[in-house]
Amino acid sequence: MTVIPESELEFRFFRAGGPGGQNVNKVSTAVQMRFDARNSPSLTEPVRARLMKAAGSRLTLDGVILITAVRYRTQERNRADAIERLQGLVDKASVAPVYRVPTKPTRASKERRLEGKAKRSTIKSGRGRPGADD
Repeated sequence: MTVIPESELEFRFFRAGGPGGQNVNKVSTAVQMRFDARNSPSLTEPVRARLMKAAGSRLTLDGVILITAVRYRTQERNRADAIERLQGLVDKASVAPVYRVPTKPTRASKERRLEGKAKRSTIKSGRGRPGADD
């Protein structure tokens, strides 16, 4: 698991909408966190590639990941929320995908499948109306 040091994170605070009463108009509680994924020394190359892909629309053309947190009423909780969300992305990117190795069915399994189909076919063909000769 890769841990991002806080020295690589840049925070900007601004006034947020939403809950907060009179306080919302005078205190900058919303947080915009910037993390330069492209130039981060704490990421390995494969993790960096997966992280930038997982970031999606939060990634700028410069390779900076922007996370905006406005969920809580206090600056500290929004800051912690932004860090937590980035760490979740990094954790997800740290796990290399497991690729499925395609296998061929055995001859016996093919024959069993065909026998089952033939048996089912005879069962179904016996369900029709009786013919004139019956």
